[in-house]
Amino acid sequence: MGIVTRLACARARQEGVEIDSLLRQASLSRQQIDDPCLRLPVESQIRLLELVATTLEDECLGFHLAQKFDLRMGGLFYYVMASSDTLGEALQRAVRYSAIVNEGITLRLRGGKCIRIDFEYVGVPRHSDRHQIEFAMVTLVRLCRELTNRRLQTELVKFAHRRSDDGSKLRAFFGSDVIFGATADEIAFPTSIKQMEVVNADSYLNELLIKYCEEALAERSAKPTPFGLNVENLIALSLPHGDARAEEIARKLGISRRTLARRLSSEGLTFGGVLQRLKSELAERHLADGTLSISEIAWLLGYRDVSAFTHAFKRWTGRSPRTMRRALH
Repeated sequence: MGIVTRLACARARQEGVEIDSLLRQASLSRQQIDDPCLRLPVESQIRLLELVATTLEDECLGFHLAQKFDLRMGGLFYYVMASSDTLGEALQRAVRYSAIVNEGITLRLRGGKCIRIDFEYVGVPRHSDRHQIEFAMVTLVRLCRELTNRRLQTELVKFAHRRSDDGSKLRAFFGSDVIFGATADEIAFPTSIKQMEVVNADSYLNELLIKYCEEALAERSAKPTPFGLNVENLIALSLPHGDARAEEIARKLGISRRTLARRLSSEGLTFGGVLQRLKSELAERHLADGTLSISEIAWLLGYRDVSAFTHAFKRWTGRSPRTMRRALH
């Protein structure tokens, strides 16, 4: 639905930014932004959010945009949650119907000692995003608090991306530890929230809205994600932890290493090629972040020492990491 993207454009306009140039760089048009009925490509939204954040010098753009917007902008997604009997039911609705508002992120609900909601990327590379995922998680917690009229606290929040600051703003909002550079994006709630009553529950309305949501979901049936992109997203999460090996990625996908190679080959890819391209892209992104040292970047990319990273980077780009950093700044 492009909610966060349109909020970002409105914020930029308020700050006096001429957005047409930013829109062109993100392959979007002013008409697409101004017409709320038009759905926006996920990759273009992620790109525009990064451009707006850089222009406004706001490292917490997604978090800030999620703070005060009218949650009813979520349309069917909001109202089917708001009419549920309990918060547990509302979260089940959120997981099932998340594709109505965002085709790039799907939610998965897990039980156990606490309630865990995983945010999984569909059809887009996870490493390209920071602001959309923070907007999505903050919005979900805001929804839970508004539906129950309680200041609910999370037990733990994890983000796969890194932050250049200490993340204190997000920790204060969530009321729990927030881990960056994790192997997954997830929110954990106490199990006690499942039975909390929704203040405006309406079972008759909820039953009616579910029918509309099912119709909307059927219309937006997601296209299968390219296998290579699934592999890339797993590699991105595994690099800092030293697990970005073909056999380990195959294990996480539940297939053999031979099947991994065969399925990548069917898309004209190799595991080594995917790994090298991703490392190169991430290296340039990390080098643009002045808060990261070269040794930290080497570790984030899975290298044991700076010399190995430097040698690889020169092979990819013809320049050393320090030379590239000076050019980026």
